[in-house]
Amino acid sequence: MSLSRTHPSWVPYFFIAPFLIIFSVFMVYPLLNSISLSAFQSYGPQFSTFVGLDNFKNVFQDPDFWTAVKNTLIYSCASVMIQLPLALGLAMLLNRPDVKAKGFFRLIFFSPALVGLVFVAILFGLLLGARDGLVNETLRHVIPGFPAEFFWLQRYVMPALILASLWIYVGFNMVYFLAALQSINRDQIEAAMIDGANALQRFVHVILPAIKPVAGFVVLLSIIGSLQLFELPFILLGGAGPENRGLTLVMYLYQNGFEQNDLGYASAIGWILAIFLMGIAIVHRRLTREEL
Repeated sequence: MSLSRTHPSWVPYFFIAPFLIIFSVFMVYPLLNSISLSAFQSYGPQFSTFVGLDNFKNVFQDPDFWTAVKNTLIYSCASVMIQLPLALGLAMLLNRPDVKAKGFFRLIFFSPALVGLVFVAILFGLLLGARDGLVNETLRHVIPGFPAEFFWLQRYVMPALILASLWIYVGFNMVYFLAALQSINRDQIEAAMIDGANALQRFVHVILPAIKPVAGFVVLLSIIGSLQLFELPFILLGGAGPENRGLTLVMYLYQNGFEQNDLGYASAIGWILAIFLMGIAIVHRRLTREEL
């Protein structure tokens, strides 16, 4: 008996139909609808006015948009320039053969990534609270004359966000780097040591080239994730923070779409962000392809 007779041609489509239906309803349709919606100025879900490309023009003329761009880029640069070197340093430390209890330390460093951004925002809100925050309580006992109320989340908005993200993401990215380091052939490192290469030379000429594909992936993942920052400042600051110092691109989209009920304007913001993310992905792909 032939395979076509025992398994009709429609059987594969029957099994993938649930996925196709769910994907079309919750992904394809909203995506296509947002394209047309970006050409309208909406007043809630039932009233809208066609404005063409004015939404895109108004986005670039809005000072709040550029404030959101600046804050998001600062956070993104910190994610790449501070977070990833720390993650790589921890990975190299745990990859040393003389380190004991590696599994325990891997769990300790990775565990913050398991709790989620909402928990992290609440935790750092308790730590940096003005009146009864743990940081202020500790400093008042250590430093004589320390102010009774020091508003960390008003004076140092971006450092607080960066510090919270470091706590949750350094261990997460460390796992990627550790996996890449463990895949390096030890013979190459030992050969470099025999040739007289010091630790820095071994890192630059042996380790970095070996982990470059993983490092490129982690950099791309960190940039895309940081450009989509929303939950952490929204919960930690209760919004955009003082003088919009915690305003991000996704929060700017949320404010216009769900607080001001202009879904058309929010769709335009979303497509600007999506095009920017696609541009970053294309540039990254071209750079990595040239290196390979």
